[in-house]
Amino acid sequence: MLFSLQNKVAVITGGGSGIGKAIAECFAAQGAIVCIIDLHEVAANETAKSIQANGGKAFGFMCNVTNQPEVVTCFEKIIQRFSALDILVNSAGLASISKLETTSETDFEKIFQVNVKGTYNSMYAAIQQMKKQQRGVILNIASIAATVGLADRFAYSMSKGAVVSMTLSVAKDYIQEGIRCNSLSPARVHTPFVDGFLKANYPGKEHEMFEKLSKAQPIGRMAKPEEIAHLALYVCSDEASFVTGCDYPIDGGFIKLNS
Repeated sequence: MLFSLQNKVAVITGGGSGIGKAIAECFAAQGAIVCIIDLHEVAANETAKSIQANGGKAFGFMCNVTNQPEVVTCFEKIIQRFSALDILVNSAGLASISKLETTSETDFEKIFQVNVKGTYNSMYAAIQQMKKQQRGVILNIASIAATVGLADRFAYSMSKGAVVSMTLSVAKDYIQEGIRCNSLSPARVHTPFVDGFLKANYPGKEHEMFEKLSKAQPIGRMAKPEEIAHLALYVCSDEASFVTGCDYPIDGGFIKLNS
């Protein structure tokens, strides 16, 4: 079967909702043993139970990715339990809507802690086991904001630019240990965050604003989380064994066709 992840141990941060949840479900359907890390224990366990109900193998773990000792301990438990760590997907992240002068130091630090330090912490916790195995795949969820100027996305763009840079650095440093590292850069994806943002900022105009945001993509709609998951599946599968040090836009034509 193409893109089989049979019995591969996959750790997915932010796997309790949104893109991370879709990736967890997709990987489990392809045979992976999915370890879902999320700040919210209930969300992690609900995703795991849903996967189990469909015949998949999944386990939930509560962990704050900004806390390195906590992350290291969580990964040690996973490695001790399953004796391997084949795939790491860094999907945990926060969005931020502001420009330079409206970004407070507190907000800047919060975005940095989750999106940048959280990605670093998880890779840091995984890399020794992957080196020991002489194999492993790391996939970081970045954004088109890393490379394209988007209005009111100052701190978010900073954080995702760092994610892409870290991806390239890790790919270069660990290629001889059989470790591949890549990133995906989605445009807008229809997740619960989008619905919550519209409800909070455009009460009564949610549908109108949803259509406006959707049409900002040349393809005329937002991505579905499972579409991001399908690309993640390819990049993390053995079929992509020649792929490392790459950032993949998945953007409905935004970067190339929106000029």
